Amino acid sequence: MKPSFDEMNTSARTVRHHYRTYGQWLEAQPRDTMRARRDEAEMIFRRVGITFAVYGAKDEDGAGTERLIPFDLIPRVIPKAEWVEMEAGLAQRVTALNRFIHDVYHGQEILKAGIVPADQVLENAQFRAEMMGVAVPGDVYSHIAGIDIVRAAQADGSGSYYVLEDNLRVPSGVSYMLEDRKMMMRLFPELFAMHRVAPVAHYPDLLLETLRAVAPAGVSDPTVVVLTPGMYNSAYFEHAFLAQQMGVELVEGQDLFVKEGFVYMRTTQGPKRVDVVYRRVDDDFLDPAAFRADSTLGCAGLLDVYRAGNITLSNAIGTGIADDKSIYPYVPKMIEFYLGEKPILNNVPTYLCREPEDLKYVLAHLSELVVKEVHGAGGYGMLVGPAATKAEIAEFRAVLEARPSNYIAQPTLALSTCPTFVEAGIAPRHIDLRPFVLSGKSVQMVPGGLTRVALKEGSLVVNSSQGGGTKDTWVLEA
Repeated sequence: MKPSFDEMNTSARTVRHHYRTYGQWLEAQPRDTMRARRDEAEMIFRRVGITFAVYGAKDEDGAGTERLIPFDLIPRVIPKAEWVEMEAGLAQRVTALNRFIHDVYHGQEILKAGIVPADQVLENAQFRAEMMGVAVPGDVYSHIAGIDIVRAAQADGSGSYYVLEDNLRVPSGVSYMLEDRKMMMRLFPELFAMHRVAPVAHYPDLLLETLRAVAPAGVSDPTVVVLTPGMYNSAYFEHAFLAQQMGVELVEGQDLFVKEGFVYMRTTQGPKRVDVVYRRVDDDFLDPAAFRADSTLGCAGLLDVYRAGNITLSNAIGTGIADDKSIYPYVPKMIEFYLGEKPILNNVPTYLCREPEDLKYVLAHLSELVVKEVHGAGGYGMLVGPAATKAEIAEFRAVLEARPSNYIAQPTLALSTCPTFVEAGIAPRHIDLRPFVLSGKSVQMVPGGLTRVALKEGSLVVNSSQGGGTKDTWVLEA
């Protein structure tokens, strides 16, 4: 694997310009002081209850486990010029993806043009026939998108950004971005006096503004709620946090009911009409009358109200068609088709295992590639070839040969590294970045996003569910 791009240091071991002030400060910090700060952060996060439920993991009593997402003290710093270009690329990409979703459920022009294979869309598990012809406010389907960005070293020593994945259904992690910043300001106020770091604390205001902007036609003062599957969901902390930060109600499916074509929530003052639902519940569980009859997480009749235009769901039902990993390779063509522009942000080269030639190549190079399930998330159901044993590769080969259309493969990118405070001291660890893109009347985002870090030495898997941690992300304003 190629050497990684180091975010802080050049190959000559000099500190990059945008890290210089921070580097001098870090050099002067006693390790004991940094350890004490890390322990303080952990204590505060635990006290506040900033936890992440780990599916499948049990404690010694057999109960499900919740754990802190490890927080790293050393920020990831992005110079302003890099962010300006990334921001433009993100806005371009999300705009094209929203146009694609609208097209899929209306004219299907991109399918007729043969740019995206029709069967890959219409036979996809994420396609929702119930959404055909349904009008949504402003033709926006994914109001909240989390786009995963990675950086890889180039031959000339520079680092190029790539989009690794589009998360358009129920992207999570923004609460950790906000809490990481709050923690850094608490622990190291002097750093914010020394740097002009772009703020992120206004994200809940932008989110509420976005949700209110997509209310059904004719609603001037919309009632917004956050719909959660409940306290046993891995991201429940985030659901409660965002509802509280926006000043709106956090509801579960049992708190909602449909009456005479509208959705209401039960309150101590009686029923109150709901206009916008920021839902953190997957499509299948939203309406037991339309999708999974055994779901207790949704509200019966919700789809009919939605199709009638009397409620807005953020994100819309059926957005998953655009973040399926088998659709990802076509996004650059979508940008050209809908916007008439060249992509600002590049995709990672991708092999579609449903294509015989691609499958042949992947099977011959499994030890070099990362293979992912097209519907997978959270780092599950994937093979990282260079880190896998011969037995694991053999086992995965059998699965891949049995259901090739379920998988894509990509070269093993040497994700960029950032200095990270680990037990042995300061050491490089691989990172990615998830900016959160809001689409309402306009496309907007706070500078930066959630930097995720693979804490295990050499690991490329940054997902929280797989033991990854997070860092504060600084976009410098000057």
